[in-house]
Amino acid sequence: MSDGGRPRNDSIDLLRGLVMVLMVLDHCRDFVHGGFASDPTDLATTNAALFATRWITHFCAPVFVFLAGTGAFLRGTRTSRGDNARFLLTRGLWLLVLEVTVVRFGVTFDCHFGFLAFLQVIWALGVSMIALSALIWLPPAVVGGFGVAMVALHNLLDRFAVAGGPPAAGLDSLWFFIHQQGPVFPFGQGAPLVFIAYPLVPWIGVMAAGYAFGAVYRWAPERRRPFLLGLGGAMIAAFVVLRAGNLYGDPSSFSQQPTALFTVLSFVNTTKYPASLQFLFMTLGPAIVLLGLIDGRRAWQPLVTLGRVPLFFYLLQWPAAHVAGIVIAAAAGASLAPFFANPLDQVFFSNRPSGLGMVYVAWAGCILVLYPLCAGFARLKQRRRDWWLSYL
Repeated sequence: MSDGGRPRNDSIDLLRGLVMVLMVLDHCRDFVHGGFASDPTDLATTNAALFATRWITHFCAPVFVFLAGTGAFLRGTRTSRGDNARFLLTRGLWLLVLEVTVVRFGVTFDCHFGFLAFLQVIWALGVSMIALSALIWLPPAVVGGFGVAMVALHNLLDRFAVAGGPPAAGLDSLWFFIHQQGPVFPFGQGAPLVFIAYPLVPWIGVMAAGYAFGAVYRWAPERRRPFLLGLGGAMIAAFVVLRAGNLYGDPSSFSQQPTALFTVLSFVNTTKYPASLQFLFMTLGPAIVLLGLIDGRRAWQPLVTLGRVPLFFYLLQWPAAHVAGIVIAAAAGASLAPFFANPLDQVFFSNRPSGLGMVYVAWAGCILVLYPLCAGFARLKQRRRDWWLSYL
């Protein structure tokens, strides 16, 4: 396939589209499921179906960020390094604006700014792109080495968590931006707060590693496919060894549970915030294996289409999942007030009257609504070269 004469790799777009579809499942669960207030990966309160519904969506953020780095490398093969750096810098800044405006509203439907921002994957992508705009002046191998080192070593920082946990203000709040999830008051106590959902480390490293990984897509397919299978398989093996021995790479240890099924759930119940080394091996390893399996094969076009307009899809799927929750709650006669509240208020988590089955109904409905819009936008991007289209 091509995009205005520029070759694209359908397997990358397909994988990106697949994880974005899974992302909608997670957000429909947020807004629809009756157990929204509890952690679906808490083995003391969850069940296997709920755990699996949450766990499968763990692949979304790592693949999204990693492939953004790969896309930056491939873009650099079609343009100058200076142009690529400017694009990464400006697009990164644009993502930060979107996170605190469009995305914030899609999550909260709240126009009051006592709650300033909920910094999620778009924030992590934006800052990582800004960092990458500087890193790409180095050789790709050095960029990759930097990324791998951050991913591999950042769990050494786990011991330095801010005592007492959130909320944080002053210098303590800086650590939350870097390596600890929680609410902070960057402008002082009493000022609007920010919730750091995605601390920046190790996501900058994930994008840098993805950038170096992009060089693989300059190889002949006959050389690339076995490399992808081998690399992904090695990452899966590393995850199994580290996890089974509780050796390193995750602050939450694997342990035997009362049943074999829950022992398996404990094994794959790794830490996402911040994303641990084990978490990244567990998710990126299978993703790279899948890239090897589908490389050069005929791709399922609907997923490829979604993977070509990732930001456009992302911006639409939050309000789509939010509206789905409102519609289902209204049909059940539940209060709609929580859907327009600060997500850090307890009321936001209440009155989700529907079971897991309705989550999947809402998920299917959202995809059916979103796909035609994304397909139309993908066709627009293929026909036209307006500069602003590259920022969506």
